[in-house]
Amino acid sequence: MLNPFARLIEPRMPSAAVGLSAIGASVVSLDRRRDTFAIKRAGYVALPEGLVRPSFDGANVADPSELGEVLAELVMSVGLVKQHRWSIALPEASTRTSIITVESAPASNVELEEMLRWKIERAMAAPLDELRSTRERLSPDAQGRLRYLVTAMRVAVLAEYESVFESLGWRTGLIVPRFVGEAAWLMRDGGGGSHGRAGDSLLISAHPEGFTAVLLRGRQPLIVRHVMCETTDRGDELFRFLLFYRDRMAAPAVDEGGLSPETIERLMVVGEGIDEHDASALVTETLAATPRALGAEDVRLVIPPGGLDFNAIAAPAGLATLAWR
Repeated sequence: MLNPFARLIEPRMPSAAVGLSAIGASVVSLDRRRDTFAIKRAGYVALPEGLVRPSFDGANVADPSELGEVLAELVMSVGLVKQHRWSIALPEASTRTSIITVESAPASNVELEEMLRWKIERAMAAPLDELRSTRERLSPDAQGRLRYLVTAMRVAVLAEYESVFESLGWRTGLIVPRFVGEAAWLMRDGGGGSHGRAGDSLLISAHPEGFTAVLLRGRQPLIVRHVMCETTDRGDELFRFLLFYRDRMAAPAVDEGGLSPETIERLMVVGEGIDEHDASALVTETLAATPRALGAEDVRLVIPPGGLDFNAIAAPAGLATLAWR
């Protein structure tokens, strides 16, 4: 499982990607036309209930052979049967992501590794030996402390998915949570906030198990929070997240234009279970800011008339754009 964010992306990534969730599978092949991305081929299929059961600790794929058959039929139906190199977006609940902060400066690299190992095991609630994890060093926080973005899966869970892909003859390089592909759309221009500044961007990636909130400052994640909850509780949980951002992360000063130098200026809501208008209203109510809601056109993705909904393909399409990084 390769590291998810910007500078860790390896060169010559495939321009085709697969997205999996508990309810469906999608495939996308992209083409680039000047400053836009165009769908070459894409498809979506609903999965039988219970075939994929996203979980960090338990088995995820009830029947690997059946999932392989579904994916094989899907790529055949859209003319991608000869595509063998793929990036993969997996369900959020199958993975865990955390931003690790090192409070005190380590005396050596050995001490740093020991500190990170301890913190990762605490954040993931699992021994590091049982995990496939990646980490990316981020810019220091306001106090100058080291920060790392860590994403992990249990080795056994990753092996379930990899066995399916191998049975299809696929070569998979980048295997990441779905929100990474979705966040790629927000990271492409780094924000572009008001008065020429890079404002903060918020991704809300809804899924059957809850939602993932990713707060980006420029091209780097500032907060990544996984929330497992019922659909009826999502509004309250999002409100709590925004309160945390307001009280801990947003800049307190107000400029001459009446805006905080660092506030949420762009909002992308992907998935079902959280309404975009409701989310935008919550941001306005909590932060006194009106974010710009982004869809396919805003991120320069051209979807053919009558094509798939952006929600179904945002994650794999975002990973496919990395072919042009």
